[in-house]
Amino acid sequence: MHQKRLSTPKTIKIPRKTSKWIVKTGPGPHNKNAVPLLVVVRDHLKLADNAREARRIIASGEILVDGRVRKDYKFPVGLFDVICIPKLNKTYRVLFDEKGRYMPKEVSDGHLKLYKIKNKTMIRGGKVQLNLFDGTNILADNTYKTKDSILLKIPEKEIVDHLKFEEGALVMIVGGTHAGEIGHIKDYKVVRGSAPNLVTIEGDKGTITTIEDHAFVIGKPGGKPVIELGI
Repeated sequence: MHQKRLSTPKTIKIPRKTSKWIVKTGPGPHNKNAVPLLVVVRDHLKLADNAREARRIIASGEILVDGRVRKDYKFPVGLFDVICIPKLNKTYRVLFDEKGRYMPKEVSDGHLKLYKIKNKTMIRGGKVQLNLFDGTNILADNTYKTKDSILLKIPEKEIVDHLKFEEGALVMIVGGTHAGEIGHIKDYKVVRGSAPNLVTIEGDKGTITTIEDHAFVIGKPGGKPVIELGI
């Protein structure tokens, strides 16, 4: 039901030695690096002084994640999720801080969310299903490719824009020691065997080579990010 603070993923920004236990994320979107909604409300947004108050706020339906009310305090919140608090007229997007940890940052485009296409599946009727990075699935045509990104209007899940994984595309590194850094794709190398393919990214801090899973397209070649990054 709970886990020790010292064993929580590095993406969760919390004090590690104040108490022994912390709430564990329940089943839902994203992977094991997701942050429980209670931690976001109490520790990041400072809307509550303790877990009891945070659970009461969440259970009252005052917190929306990606446009939908979430009343489960264990609901997993991850990268690019949009958190809305209508009573406060505040909207946040989960991004990286300077140490590669998830932090909600205030934005004004809370009706949009960016997704990476992890896989495609053919389903009954010859339709194409896009399997997205946080577990979301939507129907589309076959013009979309894996590693591309799509910008969706939430909560309707309506496609607004298509960002191709191509040379010159603007990407954010979403894993490893360079998580949160932004640059343009300079080169893409297909590696033979079981090793992951490599992407070379050129940014303000120099040239970085990372695996393709860590490259998340956030803008078109020569363009700016299609979502606000809170900076």
